[in-house]
Parts: sequence; C-alpha cells; structure tokens
Amino acid sequence: MTTSKIFLQIDNITKRFGFTLAVDNVSLSIYRGEIFALLGSSGCGKSTLLRMLAGFETPTTGRVLLDGQDVTDLPPYERPMNMMFQSYALFPHMNVWDNIAFGLRRDGVAKDELNQRVEEMLQLVQLQKFAKRSPHQLSGGQQQRVALARSLAKRPQLLMLDEPLGALDKKLREQTQVELVNIIKQVGVTCVMVTHDQDEAMTMADRIAVMSEGSLLQVGTPNDVYENPNCRFVADFVGNVNLFDGEVSVYEPDHVVVSSPVCDFYVGHGITGSLGMPVSVALRPEKVLLSKDKPEGPHNAVACVLKDWSYFGSFTSYGLRLSNGQTIKVSVTNADRDQEAIEEGQTVWAHWQDNAMVVLTQ
Repeated sequence: MTTSKIFLQIDNITKRFGFTLAVDNVSLSIYRGEIFALLGSSGCGKSTLLRMLAGFETPTTGRVLLDGQDVTDLPPYERPMNMMFQSYALFPHMNVWDNIAFGLRRDGVAKDELNQRVEEMLQLVQLQKFAKRSPHQLSGGQQQRVALARSLAKRPQLLMLDEPLGALDKKLREQTQVELVNIIKQVGVTCVMVTHDQDEAMTMADRIAVMSEGSLLQVGTPNDVYENPNCRFVADFVGNVNLFDGEVSVYEPDHVVVSSPVCDFYVGHGITGSLGMPVSVALRPEKVLLSKDKPEGPHNAVACVLKDWSYFGSFTSYGLRLSNGQTIKVSVTNADRDQEAIEEGQTVWAHWQDNAMVVLTQ
C-alpha cells in the first residue's frame, strides 16, 4: 500500500541524442513504497528515462529528485539506487553467495554485517540451499531471484528493474511476477520498472505510465488505464480493444449517441465535446455479448458473421465480420459460453451495455 508522500520526482526531463528526441519533457511523481511501471513498445524512451534515473545518462534538461534531494548530476555510484538488468548480469565464476555479497564487499561493509545481510537476502528469496551453486546450475527463475537479492542487499532507497522477467518463459514469468511483488513489498523499497509487456505491468504495478515517442500519454492505476484509456494509442496498446470511428449525433449531459457505419452507439454518460465532433468508440472484447436472436432496442447491437474462433481454455475468442467488412473480437468465458456451438459462417448478434464503451476524442 502506497502513502501520499512523493519519493521520486521527475521534473521536466528531456533527453536528446543529436537530433533525436528520446524523452520529451516528462514529469512524474512516484510515491514511497510504490511499484511503478513505465510501459511502452521498443524505442518509446522508457529505458532511456530509467537510465537517467540511475545516472547512466545525463538529462539534456530537467531534474531528478529523490526524497527531496536533487540527484541529477550525481554519478551512479553515489545514488542510493540499484538497477537489475534483463540479463541479470550475474558473475559466472562466482557462486550465489558471492554474487549477492559482491556489492557489499565493494562498499567495504564489515564482515559480520556482510554475512548477516547475505543470509537475510538468501532467506528472503528462498535460495538458502543454493548458496554454493554457480549461476549456470540454476533455473532462469532462480537466477532472477539471485539478481534481485544482489540488488536489495545494498538496501537501496530506489530499486529499478529493466525488463525484469523478459528472459523467462511464459508460465515461469507469470509465477515469478507474484513472487517478485511479494518480495519487493516485504522489503518496502520503492520500485520503478520498465516493461513492454502489458500483462506484466498490470500484474505487478500499483500505477502505470504508458509512453510513446518519448512522451507520457497516460498515468494511472492498471484499472484506470485499462477501463478508461484517454486516447486511441492507450486503448489499443493496453489489452485488446475494438475501435469504431464515428461522430456525435446526440449530445446530452447524461448520454451521447455516436453514429457510425457499423451502428449507433448509445453511451450512458456524458462526455467533454460537442455535437458533430469526430470520435472513436472503444469496446473491450469481453464486454460484448453474443446471441442468435436480435436483442431488443435500437442501439448497441449489430448483426455479424462468425469468421473464425480460437479456444484458450478459460475463454473463447471469436472473430466476427460486420457488414462494412470490419472485424471485431469478442471474448466469452467458457463458463458462460453457449454449449450449442456457433459455426463459422453463421450470422449472430453482438450487443453490449450502454456503460461498456469509452468515447475517445484523440
């Protein structure tokens, strides 16, 4: 649980490499004890921003403040921070115990305290039995925990994770996400992580910042960013979404209607905008219902033809072709799925509630 105290302040940070603008005037406030994710595709500037926090890159303009102290010009070794890289960067010629102890030895920590801290870290990541093993004798998940233990052994005020689980396979990555969050929360360290994996960010982070082309597009809790995206890019990048272009044909304080070539979208809340303005409607696949008969009412229903479907165990994903040729995705949990299967080429009705949509103006 985070507190309201701002711990890390990123103040109008810009970074240029020659004529390339890598980070464009980014400002962020990160709270003490928070796990914060910078989420974006390759080349969006998230890793450059993380490297500026760590001191490996110098901002072109702007400041970094940690607990009120300006650390912008401090070299990495003078910052009370530690970074864990995607490759883990474990020393192959050292065993687990010595890998964890490495940074403490370099800092001249007394032997008794060093031993105590290493043992604490081994217990924290549950690797006591593996202390004498070399990194190559460990699984990917175990290596990741060694790297985390080494990063936490120095008791940093800020922990930075660069694609922390990118080297793991899918099932191990999902398992390790929960382990990693539990360890970080147990220690109480503030954490900033960089990832291109939306599931990783949604699972691990208290808040997420979505980045594109060096800029922050939206900052919020995973629920906020997923349920209330503020632009087409965020809606499309975070999760699966169906997007429909149209214009506002009814504009009232408590509802709007967006007319499109697909259908009329009745949205059960007001928006900031005006009559006739062009907008996009975002509709998540899991919020669409399927039926073989036409639903009642003039809005929020469209006839479509089943184009394809994929079975994923817990849910089935349907691809449906509309009359204008557009394809929409519908996800139905297999607990709710009609046992009478829909066949490819069959006409069905897709319909949804008036609170299922988000209207995007940009």
